[in-house]
Amino acid sequence: MNDRKMKLWEPFSELVTMRNDVDRLFDTFFGRENESYENYWRPAIDIEENNGNLMVRAEIPGMSKEDIKVAVKDNMLTISGERKRENESKDKTYYRVERCYGQFQRMIRLPTEVDADKVKATYKDGVLHVTLPKPESMKPKQIDVEIK
Repeated sequence: MNDRKMKLWEPFSELVTMRNDVDRLFDTFFGRENESYENYWRPAIDIEENNGNLMVRAEIPGMSKEDIKVAVKDNMLTISGERKRENESKDKTYYRVERCYGQFQRMIRLPTEVDADKVKATYKDGVLHVTLPKPESMKPKQIDVEIK
């Protein structure tokens, strides 16, 4: 039996990714690299299922926990926040600025129902860990077999 899980295809997210790649290519070519991405960034995420929970990890370095918001509603996980730019100094000459700053928001449709009241989030070493337990009704149950 095949145990592979189907992943929900989200065509628009692929189009957004492709557009961002093309924009980045043109911005780099025409020397507008620093202007275009100063106020836009998108943390990378991983989603896995483990022991009846969905586990989400998001790379959000350089932030404090007060700047990160996590919400779950209608089977959607929203991670948002703002990474603030360090104070620029007129005494410095910047040769290259590649780190992104500003607001971000990731909305992820979850592949299964979760118990929103039991969601937990921790932040350590620049990585946000979100544990989303499945409801008890969704977890597999052991059924004892009677012998007669």
